[in-house]
Amino acid sequence: MELVPAPQPPLTPTRYPVVLLHGFGALANVLQGGVLHREAMYLRARGIHAYAPHANPYDTVAVRSATWAEHLERAMEETGADKLNLIGFSSGGLDARWLAREMGWADRIASVVTVSTPHRGTALAQFVLDRPERLRSWAVAFMDFVGRAAYELEPPDSFGALRELTPETVADLFPPEETIPGAWCASIVGRAGKGTDVSITPSLALTNRILYAAQGVNDGIVPTDGAWWGERLETLDADHARQIGIGLSIGSSFDSRAFFLSICERLRERGL
Repeated sequence: MELVPAPQPPLTPTRYPVVLLHGFGALANVLQGGVLHREAMYLRARGIHAYAPHANPYDTVAVRSATWAEHLERAMEETGADKLNLIGFSSGGLDARWLAREMGWADRIASVVTVSTPHRGTALAQFVLDRPERLRSWAVAFMDFVGRAAYELEPPDSFGALRELTPETVADLFPPEETIPGAWCASIVGRAGKGTDVSITPSLALTNRILYAAQGVNDGIVPTDGAWWGERLETLDADHARQIGIGLSIGSSFDSRAFFLSICERLRERGL
């Protein structure tokens, strides 16, 4: 077998380290190392100082952001960087905005790129909260149980987290026109299932239909039109699970690792 002259991938570092912030839900304990760990390792293999830490997947923005802040401090200490690039997946994008505005991180953030972040909320949160009390209590208790199992350092608050993700509350906490002064702010949205020609992971089919009835085309968790913020970059033909490398949508060839690398390539082109 002939040897490839240069088998290692090219080193293509960004100016500032990249921190991937995961979103709401139990996906953080589905994959070894957690959600976005594989993507971070893929970026590191290309010379990018990438981190994919964890916060409680079922907690409020303020609590999660306090955890993120500790991880961001560590990333800056390890790399000696004076700024960071944040890529927020799903509600992780809201956490990034909270860090900048409420926790004094704005001057240490070079960029925030959000991926399928519910910048205008998701009707799914309201749907769960509107269920009869017995069903709602069961759902919240289950999420709290998973949250305690997934992340022992902070107690979960699933009810508070759901309430924050409703369209009405998100509109109050995160005005859609509000960006971060001095930072590049941009967004990427996703679409799949009903109203599109993109297949969807079967486990997201029901939520996809519920959300379509309330807010139109979506990725199974977040409405497509409600995920735009800052500069509009692209629309992904991938559901919420496929965007982070899981899911079983038939015919999908979406590569989450290549996708997150493409975001870093955008950052590098901008000198970030």
